[in-house]
Amino acid sequence: MSRLLIVLLAAMAWTVTAAAQTQSTAPGAHAGTKLAFPASVGGAQLERSVNYAAPPNNRPEQGITYFYSTPKKMVIAVHVYDGGRRIPPGNNNPTVVDEFMGELSSSELQVRHGGYTQFERPSVPSTCTYGSLSFRCITYSAVNQANARLYTKMMLTGFRDYFISIRIDWSQARQQTATDADAALQAFVPALLR
Repeated sequence: MSRLLIVLLAAMAWTVTAAAQTQSTAPGAHAGTKLAFPASVGGAQLERSVNYAAPPNNRPEQGITYFYSTPKKMVIAVHVYDGGRRIPPGNNNPTVVDEFMGELSSSELQVRHGGYTQFERPSVPSTCTYGSLSFRCITYSAVNQANARLYTKMMLTGFRDYFISIRIDWSQARQQTATDADAALQAFVPALLR
């Protein structure tokens, strides 16, 4: 199962059954990227973290995921990992492009397999910039069993030899909009990069 799908499932609380994961608290700073993950970033509050390198997972290449909630109750997940290799910087190098497309395809298949319908996404990803970082990004959505459309903006870039994946999830049923999600990212990502 893909790393980003695991994040998607946990963050959205979708009912798709995912592989069981044991939560373990991650460090407050990522040693490789030198990014800090304090209790509050850009107005979002840290809810939990999963350290895939720690027991019982023991998979350092799968990195660490930090889950934050925004004041509008959207979930932002930051996944820092290297897949067992050094990642070139930026959002348009072949390593990042291949990882992004692989994760997107895997996520779509798993969401469809999980019973969600009406999966929609643009035919090609775009580039989005938050703070000083540019990401390969795409927004996609699917309808859950309660007939509510759930949205995810998935972003990926290479940063200091690692993949930095940031995603935000929202639902119109919860009175959340794409504008709300973008505003949350505009506050969160620059604060994370300080």
